[in-house]
Amino acid sequence: MMIVVIAATNMSSENRIMNARTINKIEFVCRAARFGFLLALGVLTLTALFTTAAPIKTDEHSNPNAVAADTASLKPPDNGQIPVAFLISDGAVVIDFCGPWEVFQDVMIPGRQDMPFRLYTVAETKKPIRTSGGMQIVPDYTIQNAPPPKVIVIPAQSRPSPAVLEWITKSSKTTDVTMSVCTGAFVLAKTGLLSGKSATTYHGAFGRFAIEFPDIQLKRGARFVENGNLATAGGLSSGIDLALRVVERYYGREVARKTAYNMEYQGEGWMNPDSNQAYAVMPVSTAEHPLCPVCGMDVDPKTAPTSVFKGTTYYFCSDDDKKTFDAGPEKYVSATAGKIQ
Repeated sequence: MMIVVIAATNMSSENRIMNARTINKIEFVCRAARFGFLLALGVLTLTALFTTAAPIKTDEHSNPNAVAADTASLKPPDNGQIPVAFLISDGAVVIDFCGPWEVFQDVMIPGRQDMPFRLYTVAETKKPIRTSGGMQIVPDYTIQNAPPPKVIVIPAQSRPSPAVLEWITKSSKTTDVTMSVCTGAFVLAKTGLLSGKSATTYHGAFGRFAIEFPDIQLKRGARFVENGNLATAGGLSSGIDLALRVVERYYGREVARKTAYNMEYQGEGWMNPDSNQAYAVMPVSTAEHPLCPVCGMDVDPKTAPTSVFKGTTYYFCSDDDKKTFDAGPEKYVSATAGKIQ
């Protein structure tokens, strides 16, 4: 120990200088390390902040709860109800409009006693309407005296008149949402409002829709498609999901979720527009199990009307479908091999 002390006490000036330099180097390294650590910590903090402020975008397939990016929340009125017009005509499919009707009537807002949506039916005349299955409805209003709607629901129904199309076009200028259900998309498409946009419809009508409206991008496999204040749902029960989506846009996800819960509706397609993938792939028609090339439905080859085109026999659900096919067989043969979008 004494030797060590003496050695430390009697260090030469050169050694003292070298030790000082060594200490300075060590101190410099420590300071650099501390600076690097603080810099890295700052970068990580900023990254976390930016990540929180701007969530990473994912495509609709990787995000099961994705919704259309070009749609926004809707502002309900400060006072009063949201008027919802159900446009119907002969042949209107019951679930197409009664499903959304049930959704809108079941919405409850905490602290509010009245219903947030005011529901009514609209038709071209007040004449009683015979819907699918024989249900008879007397419309509440005609297109001449109906209150201005903020939401329009268009179910599958008979071919619309020019007056009805004009009413849809005019009313949609001030609606928050004009939505079709099932083949109601054909009615909405006939107005021209969907031109250049995307849409979906009943899976059995994909071929006809693509042929009749080539300027509309048909989305197979979509539960619903939104374009600003226009929206189209797939077939039948899809209208329930699109209605719940409209509720969500007005009042938030929890209100929509509570509405679905009270209805005992367990479907979650309203949170994922890309949830109809079961219908994305077109069924293949075979000799053993032929499909109608017009509507895509199963047919009985023993009793179905037939046509022969280029040596191939085609079977149809009805004489009307046969006439439609015979008027332009090339279109339907091409459509049955349609692309999946």
